[in-house]
Amino acid sequence: MDQEQKLKEVVRERYGKIAEQVKAENAASCCGATSPSTKVYNIMMDDYSGTEGYLEDADLGLGCGLPTQFAKIQQGDVVIDLGSGAGNDCFVARHETGPEGKVIGIDFTPAMIKKARANAEKLGYHNVEFREGDIDQMPVNDNVADVVVSNCVLNLVPNKEKVIGEIFRVLKPGGHFSISDIVLIGDLPEALRQDAEMYAGCVAGAIQKSDYLSFIQQAGFQSIQIQKEKTITLPDDILEKYLSQEEIQQFLSKQTGIFSITVYAEKPGEKNKKPKLSLEQLQASSCAPGSGCC
Repeated sequence: MDQEQKLKEVVRERYGKIAEQVKAENAASCCGATSPSTKVYNIMMDDYSGTEGYLEDADLGLGCGLPTQFAKIQQGDVVIDLGSGAGNDCFVARHETGPEGKVIGIDFTPAMIKKARANAEKLGYHNVEFREGDIDQMPVNDNVADVVVSNCVLNLVPNKEKVIGEIFRVLKPGGHFSISDIVLIGDLPEALRQDAEMYAGCVAGAIQKSDYLSFIQQAGFQSIQIQKEKTITLPDDILEKYLSQEEIQQFLSKQTGIFSITVYAEKPGEKNKKPKLSLEQLQASSCAPGSGCC
């Protein structure tokens, strides 16, 4: 097994366990994947509670932004959520796209898919489906989505260029994405960068902000903009797991920044008008019962 696959397996295993944790435990750690901090709550996440379409049972406290808030989702849009977890952003997106649209969540953790499907069934949504698969090889055809969203997930994928290329592929001409993610300015200490648990906790898997934006541009996207940016501060009790006191002081004194950014970009091309679909047509276009994708 190569290093890229090993990292994927670390994330898959850890997020399978996270699916069973409570929101407070996830939100007080680093994307839910490291030991909770006693000093800071909401290290990464933003508050969804006032957002229309929000379902508390689907919010595991794993995000680092509110991409759906900036995603410019229109009624009737087809939306894809990368790393959909228990379905939180999918249900918010569904509120925006309405019953005439469609939302597809993609996640490679079976426990998350199971939880998300149970939440969708509870809500009675027939136009929200969850597909198990890797976001660097999406189980979606070309030119399907009007909008792609993702919340604190690309940093978990070793090959970020490949994911960005996949986003370009699945978007329709004129489509766009809004993605919240963790990026760096400056270098992390080696112990943080190499630790597998910290990788699953978002930070060690993050890349330089300049590289992140460059990958988006190189993939062919245009109108790239940062919609929101905030500084992420790791509490001492998390840092102490990886670094000595001297190393912590050195880390804090350096110009190393960990940031949550929400990035928007468009795929070139002219957007076609979407035909209005009836509820019956939408249900017919969804996966058949028992097929495993809804």
